[in-house]
Amino acid sequence: MTVEEIHGVRVLTVPEAGPAIRGGADALDLVAASFEQQAEFVVVPVGRLDPEFFTLSNGLAGEFLQKLVNYRLRVAIVGDISAHVAASNALRDFVRESNRRGQNWFLATPAELSDRLAGEVEAGPEA
Repeated sequence: MTVEEIHGVRVLTVPEAGPAIRGGADALDLVAASFEQQAEFVVVPVGRLDPEFFTLSNGLAGEFLQKLVNYRLRVAIVGDISAHVAASNALRDFVRESNRRGQNWFLATPAELSDRLAGEVEAGPEA
């Protein structure tokens, strides 16, 4: 895993290669790594997520994201999820609502993450 600072935010990025990330136990591994690296934001490439993550009815996404939220970590799922979103109205709504808030984001590229974090810095803490 790599750690970098983006617009004053310490970000832990999960590598593209590795075992599939499924749920709560994997989230706790990321929590431990984040605390060890003093990161406040976790970036997970879409390719690392188990395909079942995008089937909301099984609870994997909710369990994974909730564990991170419980430890006050923010997360960005980065990559193309258009095929998953096209197949599920519930997922499309979940992604839209997540992106409106600041805790969990679904973004197409790392550049979008940088832009969003820059926007938060510009808006200030009251935004």
